[in-house]
Amino acid sequence: MQPYELSLAAAADAIRARRLSPVELADSVLERVAQVEPRLQAYATVTAERARRAAREAEHDIAAGRYRGPLHGIPMALKDLIDVAGTATSAGSRVRAGHRARTDSTVTARLSAAGAVLVGKTHTHEFAYGLTTPQTHNAWDPDRIAGGSSGGSAVAVAAGTATFTLGTDTGGSIRVPSALNGVVGLKPTYGLVPRHGVTSLSWSLDHVGPITRTVDDAALVLTALAGPDPRDPASLTTPTRDYRPAPGTDLRGLRIGVPRTYYFDHVDTGIEAAVRRAIDQLQAIGARLVEVEIPMTRYIQATQWGLMVPEATAYHQGTLRTVPELYQADVRILLEAGELMSAGDYLRAQRSRTLMRQEWARMMRDVDVIAAPTVPATAVEAGQETITWADGTVEGVSDAYVRLSSPANITGIPSLSVPVGHDAAGLPIGMQLLGRPLGESTLLRVGHAYEQTQPARRIAHAACAVTTMAATQR
Repeated sequence: MQPYELSLAAAADAIRARRLSPVELADSVLERVAQVEPRLQAYATVTAERARRAAREAEHDIAAGRYRGPLHGIPMALKDLIDVAGTATSAGSRVRAGHRARTDSTVTARLSAAGAVLVGKTHTHEFAYGLTTPQTHNAWDPDRIAGGSSGGSAVAVAAGTATFTLGTDTGGSIRVPSALNGVVGLKPTYGLVPRHGVTSLSWSLDHVGPITRTVDDAALVLTALAGPDPRDPASLTTPTRDYRPAPGTDLRGLRIGVPRTYYFDHVDTGIEAAVRRAIDQLQAIGARLVEVEIPMTRYIQATQWGLMVPEATAYHQGTLRTVPELYQADVRILLEAGELMSAGDYLRAQRSRTLMRQEWARMMRDVDVIAAPTVPATAVEAGQETITWADGTVEGVSDAYVRLSSPANITGIPSLSVPVGHDAAGLPIGMQLLGRPLGESTLLRVGHAYEQTQPARRIAHAACAVTTMAATQR
């Protein structure tokens, strides 16, 4: 196994035990970037020299006994919405041409303090306003979409060009590309991870969270990120803690909610089968299954769009009026549509959200975690605009991908996407675990327990797909 294939936890153990140096790890990841990046295009910017310099500093500090913890010397990448002082935050848009961040975002500063090594900034759908990330190709099949808007971040982890990354999630933008690329994605509770220095899409729906190879890795990153920040008005004043789950797979006493409605409607049969097998596995290791009825399902899409569209338009109001031609057509249309929405529409969406939170809280009294598909379909081919379901219903690709993930953004509850297999074409399938507010520890416990019952996932699988495709074209 090459160093770039190691999980964060495995790499951290090797670095701490002096079996692997941060320089060796960084070199391995950067060599991997050179190998696959021309094909996958996960990165907007690669900061190779900065990474090598930081890796040398980490090696020196660790040798001198100044080990900072499990992120020290670990190569990571940040979605190109997250400020790094002196580096461009282009947000995937010509609107930001020439931009340079003056200071680090809170999450950048916290990762830097933990000793993480920045490899670069990853591609996003323009201003995170989309579910495909068109610049980037799926790690398992480059002819298919990466998912979005954190597509570059998910592909980098799946392909081994970063050990972990950060993404943002407004309607599913961490979990959707994680599911489509076979990696782990965590959207924390709203306000748990500060967003200061992160370009906004929709202030009341935006979250920042980790994308990793394993659930254990996600817990390590969350431990470094979580905690209050007065510069984010939504920041929660929760004390810092260690989120890493205890070893073992015993889930006795835990109640897993299995939706009777909504989450298995208009879902590919292969995805439903894989997720239900994973749920059965949770039952086999001690969890009790409880059927649940998802509340207010007919209002989910209207509430998501009723909140997101006007908030995004308000953020972009100045540039939309002065340089509208610099936006991509799909994003410009959405932003202009927001100007047609009334204050009454927005207030009704806020009221709907309040009721939805209340109903979800009532439902969650009977269960500890809900298990469901992350997305209803695996990665579609690039350029495909719609999905036709078995009953003849036609749904837009973005609408389909956001449909199962947006409830967690509306309600603010935490949600974790975990890989649970592949479809007939070999494309990854994700299971979504949803918990109570600030229930990250329970989600991570369940996801980790499931993961321990499965064969280890290796980068070589994704690498094999990329290498084979590249070889066929030569």
